[in-house]
Amino acid sequence: MTNVIKINHRLSEIIEEKRDLFINVSDKIWEYAETRFEEYQSAELLCQTLENEGFQVERGVGGIKTAFIGSYGSGKPVVAILGEYDALASLSQKSGVANEDPISEGGNGHGCGHNLLGSGSLAAAVALRHFMEEKGISGTVRYYGCPGEEGGSGKTFMAREGLFNDVDFALCWHPSPNNALMATSSLANYQIYYKFKGKSAHAAAAPHLGRSALDAVELMNVGVNYLREHIIQEARVHYAITNTGGISPNVVQPDASVLYLIRAPKTNQVQEIYERICKIAKGAALMTGTEVEIIFDKACSNLIPNNTLETVMYKNFKELGTPVFNKKEMQLAEQIRETLTEQEKNSEAVIMMDEEGEALLAQLKDKALSDVIFPYNPSMSTKVMSGSTDVGDVSWIVPTAQCSTACHARGTQAHTWQWVTTGATSIGHKGMLHAGKVMAATAVEVMQNPEIIEKAKRELKEKLGEECYICPIPKDVVPSPLR
Repeated sequence: MTNVIKINHRLSEIIEEKRDLFINVSDKIWEYAETRFEEYQSAELLCQTLENEGFQVERGVGGIKTAFIGSYGSGKPVVAILGEYDALASLSQKSGVANEDPISEGGNGHGCGHNLLGSGSLAAAVALRHFMEEKGISGTVRYYGCPGEEGGSGKTFMAREGLFNDVDFALCWHPSPNNALMATSSLANYQIYYKFKGKSAHAAAAPHLGRSALDAVELMNVGVNYLREHIIQEARVHYAITNTGGISPNVVQPDASVLYLIRAPKTNQVQEIYERICKIAKGAALMTGTEVEIIFDKACSNLIPNNTLETVMYKNFKELGTPVFNKKEMQLAEQIRETLTEQEKNSEAVIMMDEEGEALLAQLKDKALSDVIFPYNPSMSTKVMSGSTDVGDVSWIVPTAQCSTACHARGTQAHTWQWVTTGATSIGHKGMLHAGKVMAATAVEVMQNPEIIEKAKRELKEKLGEECYICPIPKDVVPSPLR
């Protein structure tokens, strides 16, 4: 048995010995289902678990009540294991069932699997901590408790406060239907509230005395829809009307609000679109005789992939293999797949991958759960995935690598009840624990080879070129719960 295999075997042993602990933490967070910057129970559970495992925990870091850092060891190198634990609104769902069945109507649910993400990262940090002690490895492992990824960009706020500045490399993962390296860039974004203020009046007797804030919202949305033709094709603009002003059509609505999410491959491209949308909002206010308040909510930067770290992670992933699922788990996944349309089942075909990946995808056609690792291709780092992540801000500051492991039925999509239902089952648990093993193995190899860290840092510097990290969230903007 080679040294690498022995190391990975021991790290896996530590995680398996404590598997019930990590599963319990994950399931508790799944039950709490707390949304952005209100993850009080979830954060405290993670903090207490880290303290019980010998970590020193600093709560409320970066001015965020539900953010924290758990540290073990001292000196260099410093590895950051990133954890998330926030849920999504209106995605309540019972676990382990193959039909949409909310626990409570309108309740929250872990539709992006962050209960698994935070607990898998916990497994990696704990395994690394015990292995460091056993082998006398010097350095520092930090578990970063990062709240509010969903619509809050907690890591961006934490980056703004300099919390990652002394880190040597960072690792993360995400639940998925697939086993793969997350090797592409991501879309930067801004999230902005536009709140219109008008004047109420009787809609029949004196409409001329009213000034409709709802009209302003509608006109703004129409204007932005016309703008879509005149922005870069890679950009995305989404909105939700968060306040229509009331439910009575016989009142000229005096207050109305809309929340916009603006995405593009680069932050400066988002900024340009944002400025144009602000002009449209002001124009809508002028047309309706209302006033508009523009409130910057949050933002995140595009991801900078690091091929050096990804190569190490992929090697360890290949050595560790993939999660192994039993017949009962496959049956549940097959039942969940039956709830999907054919288009949804084939959605993986549009995911960016090379020819080797496409061939592997064809082999999985009739399987409900993935049992293969998609090949790693460093050239994919020039591609941009359609989503956003605040891991992007960390990656501008410190070399960062991420993987995904199979935790959900193939073809299912994030932010759906199908992801919530498997997030507290043995399917999700197996993928979560496996991700912990991959990250722990990657961390040990990098920590014991300073030349890898230096190479990863050089790569980041070269990719940034003349650019440097500038936090996209203005200094006066503070993290806030869902409004």
